[in-house]
Amino acid sequence: MNGNGPATVLAVTQVVVLLVLSPLLIGLMRTVRARLEGRVGGGLLQPWRDLRKLHAKEPLRADGTTWVSVAGPMVLMASSIVVCALTPLLGTVTFDRLPDDLFVVVSVLLLGTVALALVGLDAGTAFGGMGSSRHMTIAALVEPTVLLAVYALSIPVGSSVLSRIVDARLADPASVMSPVSLLSLLALTIAVVAETGRLPVDNPATHLELTMVHEAMVLESSGRDLAWLELGCWLRLAALLGLLTTLLAPWGVVSHVSVPGLLLAAVTLTAKLALAAGLLATVEVFLAKLRLFRVPELLAGSFVLAFLAVTASYLVMPG
Repeated sequence: MNGNGPATVLAVTQVVVLLVLSPLLIGLMRTVRARLEGRVGGGLLQPWRDLRKLHAKEPLRADGTTWVSVAGPMVLMASSIVVCALTPLLGTVTFDRLPDDLFVVVSVLLLGTVALALVGLDAGTAFGGMGSSRHMTIAALVEPTVLLAVYALSIPVGSSVLSRIVDARLADPASVMSPVSLLSLLALTIAVVAETGRLPVDNPATHLELTMVHEAMVLESSGRDLAWLELGCWLRLAALLGLLTTLLAPWGVVSHVSVPGLLLAAVTLTAKLALAAGLLATVEVFLAKLRLFRVPELLAGSFVLAFLAVTASYLVMPG
């Protein structure tokens, strides 16, 4: 279904919902990990308290930094908001001239990835440069996997528009458990874990400089700059987890914009995200961070899974 008015309402609703949920998801994941490790943890609302504290502080920037350190956090935040608006998480109503095409969404994601890497490089520190180098190496392996994994799902539909893929999976629930779907979703899961800096690719709780990826890039950021960087990354995690859970269980997604439908979709999305975040945090407790040179092997394996899904999609196509 197209229409700029309903599409605008849906996009704004998705952004608002994810702005509220993304810090809570981080709080949930930290709480689950803390409880399983025998700690109390900061609670679900601690990320919100951290953001409020950071927004109240004036950012301090290292000598020699340029406008990149100022614009980078805003570009990451803006790209994350665009991804949240375009990804069909609550509904499949699209804009007339800006559909939620797979290649558009991945391009916007890549824009945020580059912005974050440039922030890490701008201060000229060794750790920032090392983190940015690792970050872009991982991104170079992740982005093709995301494209191939979702492209495999688009082949039977005949369109790379994400909302049409979700509509097709709603119309044919059996396709969710097909071999093509399972291969694609497994590859996409590994890619999402790597893209969002979770174990075993990166440890979001570490402060050991030699092993950091994300934390190394934000070492020189503070105050409001750090708040935008953290919130932007949290939004990316929520949007990608939402896309993964929507492709796995598309039920609850609406095809027409209405207040009751959006409320039901928001509740369903919250439940799916909470389940996915809790499961991810539980699995992380039992995983160790991979050595840096082992990460490409894991990501290459996910790429092979995505390639097999594409091949299988063509093989099982009728005619």
